[in-house]
Amino acid sequence: MKKILLTLIVMVSFSFAQTFTFTAIPDQDETKLKERFSKLATYLSGELDVDVKFVPVKSYSASIAAFRNKQVQLAWFGGLSGVKARLIVPGAIAIAQGAEDPKFHSYIIANSSTNLGFTNKVSDSIKGKTFTFGSKGSTSGRLMPEFFIREDLGKSPTEVFKKVGFSGNHSKTIELVQSGAYEVGAVNFKVWDRELKAGNIDPKKVSVIYKTPTYFDYNFTAHGDLDKTYGKGFTQKLTNAIINLKDKTILDAFPRSGFIPAKNADFQPILDTARKIGIID
Repeated sequence: MKKILLTLIVMVSFSFAQTFTFTAIPDQDETKLKERFSKLATYLSGELDVDVKFVPVKSYSASIAAFRNKQVQLAWFGGLSGVKARLIVPGAIAIAQGAEDPKFHSYIIANSSTNLGFTNKVSDSIKGKTFTFGSKGSTSGRLMPEFFIREDLGKSPTEVFKKVGFSGNHSKTIELVQSGAYEVGAVNFKVWDRELKAGNIDPKKVSVIYKTPTYFDYNFTAHGDLDKTYGKGFTQKLTNAIINLKDKTILDAFPRSGFIPAKNADFQPILDTARKIGIID
């Protein structure tokens, strides 16, 4: 009996050790996230020869907490959430990013009732409007738009706008501005382009009025001790699997044309910006 029990314990322990979990910031609605990451989990399971599971979370801060607490070994972070996670998890490393992510940008969008047109800088005409960011922890939906608003207008968002809100994700920002619940908002250009292509945006009701300069953004960040847990060379195997991903259905779900290597130093400007406007001490 003891022998059987010991065997079962070893089998369960082995099974647990071989399960590889990952999470992602909830930057879009749940349906789109499930589509994207369930397909990726299946792909990685085949490439890594381990059981790979996606663990959904409800907020940006929850994704960082799951990574910090080792509930997940890998996370798809935005630039800011990745920086935060790596600051609190010694040895954590950015291993890959979308091919478009080194030249990411945000849009400021406006409801047609404002009569605001496209400008090359954040215009004074935006003052006094109601404005929504995405999540408080979003790089493209909060950090960088706020940085350029401050740069161009010399004031904080609360000084510029009549009301400032946080929608929670990019899809919701578009919905709120298109409906007129908020007059203006900041959104990830990738989500905007995807929703426009899908026919979910009415150009007669909402349009882009400003495009930020480029910056590094999304990335896959992994714990630094994966080789110890899953075997020598596992981190490189994981990195290669992501970078060599060619499945168009998965890439389109991100949406990215492909993935390229990333390193922690790529995101130093994000950290510098976050410190400059007081989001990180």
